[in-house]
Amino acid sequence: MIYKNANVNGRLVDIQTENGTIVAVGKISGEGVDMKGYKVYPGLFDIHSHGCVGCDTMDGNHLTEMSEYLAKNGTTSWLPTTMTVAMEDIKKVVNADISNVTGANVVGFHAEGPYVSQKYKGAQNEAYIIDPDIDTFSQLKNIKLITLAPELPGAMEFVKQCTCPVSLGHTDASYDCAAEAIENGAVCITHTFNAMAPLHHREPGSIGAAIDKNIYVQVIADGIHLHPVMVRMLYRLFGAERMILISDSMCATGVSDGVYMFGGQPINVKNSVARTHSGAIAGSTSTLFTCVKKAIEFGIPEADAFHMASGTPAAMLGVKKGKIEAGYDAEFIAVDEKMNLAMCVVRGEMVSL
Repeated sequence: MIYKNANVNGRLVDIQTENGTIVAVGKISGEGVDMKGYKVYPGLFDIHSHGCVGCDTMDGNHLTEMSEYLAKNGTTSWLPTTMTVAMEDIKKVVNADISNVTGANVVGFHAEGPYVSQKYKGAQNEAYIIDPDIDTFSQLKNIKLITLAPELPGAMEFVKQCTCPVSLGHTDASYDCAAEAIENGAVCITHTFNAMAPLHHREPGSIGAAIDKNIYVQVIADGIHLHPVMVRMLYRLFGAERMILISDSMCATGVSDGVYMFGGQPINVKNSVARTHSGAIAGSTSTLFTCVKKAIEFGIPEADAFHMASGTPAAMLGVKKGKIEAGYDAEFIAVDEKMNLAMCVVRGEMVSL
């Protein structure tokens, strides 16, 4: 397939794809799909999303419905994200066959818990919080990222032995504890500022350790989880190569307000804001594309905002996504003059929007 007249980094080029991979970018002879000079960016890669359109990762049987919705909204790859529930329930979900899912590519899963702090559990179900155990965790397949609290017993040994990237989150860790976890291999902070000890001038905590060690940070830029000033601050501290935009979307994304189950708990969604009965924010109802546009509204340069939702998470996970270059996965989107999603390509094929 050839895609003509794509505005990539300010240049009009053609993009040729074969078998789901970009094979050439430049002036390519032959007919193809006219991209109309729209700005074309790599497809968005959401490494933290619990669900959408009334479906949840923990349902275990709605990956296609969610993936097709995400593709129609600019997310071309994602990590369905689990919750703190019974380990056997997590195992059933992540060990299932994901090879035949249509829509956005399911790269693997993000395990958010069950190794989290009681104090900063957020919307995680405290009844199922347990201490890290690498032997039990090794029974889980398809895990590409795990969030844990490094202050828990056994966490440091877990971080050392874990075969997938570790992100620190839902944590009350001190600076020294978080720094030790980073030195042992942790590479990221989960939804920075949310569900963790705050950055304090005498107790810098996990956020201070992330700044000091210059690791990756996940950021929910929906305008609800963080004030725009904090989004701009994180961008200035970490830059486009270390800051990762995520949606942290939950099942109410793409549907109406109401009461939904999330991690086995009822969540009230009012005016598109999801909260537990205790008032804690419980994920977002935004797509990653919406978060990118919000970040741009907050003052993040457009190209950097798109990069932080594509190339940066891909680099952290070491996958060939997030660039419009030969050898990378054929996943890209086009946006019109008003920043509306105009086209989306997954596996080299156009998605019907």
